[in-house]
This record gives sequence, structure tokens and C-alpha cells, in this order.
Amino acid sequence: MKKYVLFLAVAIFTAVSAVCESGEEKINSVISKMSERARREIKISDTKAFLSDLESVLAEEKNFPEDDLSLYFLIDKKHSVAATYAPKKQILLENNALFNVNKANMTLRADAYDSLLEMCRGALKDGVKLLVSSAYRSYSYQERLFNNYVQADGLAAAERYSARPGTSQHQLGCAVDFGSITDDFADTKMGKWVYNHAAEYGWTLSFPRGYEDITGYMWECWHFRYVGKKAAEMQKKWFGNIQQYMLEFIDLWKNS
Repeated sequence: MKKYVLFLAVAIFTAVSAVCESGEEKINSVISKMSERARREIKISDTKAFLSDLESVLAEEKNFPEDDLSLYFLIDKKHSVAATYAPKKQILLENNALFNVNKANMTLRADAYDSLLEMCRGALKDGVKLLVSSAYRSYSYQERLFNNYVQADGLAAAERYSARPGTSQHQLGCAVDFGSITDDFADTKMGKWVYNHAAEYGWTLSFPRGYEDITGYMWECWHFRYVGKKAAEMQKKWFGNIQQYMLEFIDLWKNS
């Protein structure tokens, strides 16, 4: 009996080790396809723990709407959606007891909206009422916006702070601009609260300071994207809290 138990333990250990080794190979393969800076900064110190967290994050997709894009969908200067894309279920944002809006007819996809309400309840407990200044944008809206910026500042400058149509996180319906949409927002009570607590509700900063070479955009202290609580935790734990790194990694992992 003791020999059988020992044999079983050894077999299990061997199987787990093999999984970790193959997982480590895939991790390294995925990271090797990312930018040179990403390869320097992403440090997976515990393969087993990382794979466990990744499995948990990917399992969350089963809870996402089946008829819509994943909350992890990679959209950036190299990855886009069709001009016809819009979230299947959108909720209208209006001034209410939990948050304010600065313009009419803004919407969010339903799961992001539900999380926004939860976050706003948390903010109110700390004496902060959030202001939503931009949410879902259609392809045509983003096209007009981008063209206006190009006319005002030139193409090179516009591309540093505005997305071409089809490449904006706002078209996914899970990104929100809060407050003044200026750099001053970072030093406001609202800005500090969102920066320090948004991840607790599954929202993370999309364009951090000093990462324009990675995200393609200047620092935007007001722009947060809903990725879900588990993904937000993973972003902070394994990807230096850089959303772009995590979403690129997930995209490459799923397509490897």
C-alpha cells in the first residue's frame, strides 16, 4: 500500500511538473512575440501561480455575453473592429443618485454599466460622486472626432491622443473618461479616488504615464477600461499594472 501511495505521489508530481514546463514554454513563447520593453518588464516568477491565475481569468469569459466581444478584446493601433460594430446591449447613462454625466445620450455595454454602479456606490461611501464625461462612441462619432483633431493639430499630434475610427476602446462600450478629461484630473479628489480604487471594481487605467511607446497614446489619467475584477488583479500582479501588456498577452496566448 505504501509503495502504491508513493508511486501515485510521484506520478502526480511528474504530471504537474510536465504541465508547468509546457506552460512555461508557452509563456516564454508568447512574451517573445511582444515588444522589447515588454520582454524586459514582464517577470513571471512563479509559473504555477501565474498559470492558475491565467486559467481563472480566462474562465471568466464563460460569464461574458455570448453574442458580444470579450471584455479582453484587444483593440489598439494595430487591432480594430468593423465600422458596423456596436455592443449588443447598451444602457443609457443619466444623472442619478450614484453618478453624474456631463452630456446626454451616453451609453455603456450592460456589464460595464453594472460594474460602474458598484464602483460609484463605493466612491460615494468615501464622499466622492463620480462624473462620467465620455463612454461608448460609434465608429462614425470617432471618425468625426479624430478628423477634427487632425484639422486642429495635424495628423502626428492627433494620433498621440486620439484613436483612428475602429481602434478606440470607446467603441467597445466598456471604457469611460471621468471628470475633466484633462491632466488636472489626476490631482482632484475624484481623480485620486478612481486611480486608487477603480481596480477593486474591475476598471484599470488604459494609458499610463511613460508608456506612450507601448500604448500608442499619451498619458490619460481619466481613461479607464472595464476588464473585470480577476483580470484587474492579474494585471497588477503579473504585468506591472500595464493594461496593454495583459491584453496583448491574453490575445497572443489564445491565438497560439
